[in-house]
Amino acid sequence: MKKVIGLLALGAVLAALVAAAPPSRERVVLAGGCFWGMQAVFEQVRGVTRVVAGYSGGSKDTAQYDIVSTGNTGHAESVEITYDPSRVTFHQLLEVYFLVAHDPTQLNRQGPDDGTQYRSEIFYTTAAQRAAAQAYIAQLERSHRFSAPIVTKLAKLNAFYAAEQYHQDFVAHNPDNPYVVINDKPKLALLRQDFPQLVNR
Repeated sequence: MKKVIGLLALGAVLAALVAAAPPSRERVVLAGGCFWGMQAVFEQVRGVTRVVAGYSGGSKDTAQYDIVSTGNTGHAESVEITYDPSRVTFHQLLEVYFLVAHDPTQLNRQGPDDGTQYRSEIFYTTAAQRAAAQAYIAQLERSHRFSAPIVTKLAKLNAFYAAEQYHQDFVAHNPDNPYVVINDKPKLALLRQDFPQLVNR
């Protein structure tokens, strides 16, 4: 009898630990033009717990805005997204990335910004993310969602370097900046219009 009670008690303890455990988190780094707008968009998505503006694709030594802006470092302006897959799926993040956050048909540029640092690229952290991205791109191409070819690259994430502090949450801190008004606020409006179910309440 004592053994049964002990097992029941152990089961209760394990159940409590599982219930108290923090939800799982996954991470992906997405590049799609200026990181100001990318960060602003994904911070509005439910299930996204953290978004950091930064650089990926180059070395630590050159992960500085003034150097990255030359277009010669291999870096892309990007955002590191941490998310809870129980609240937002990777497929849903891809929908926002391709259909709201940037134009995946623009090669080494995005809107008024020109250079390889503004390229469209997914830096995946798992094989499942890579497969999902490939499948979704194929789906978009089959449906002819865009009138031009998708030029988004896929690469395994090697490293991500956070950008300087003044770049973090730039849209929130500078809502009247002309660049923000012209290029970023329309993306936020499009997110609310096309994916209202994904917007944080």
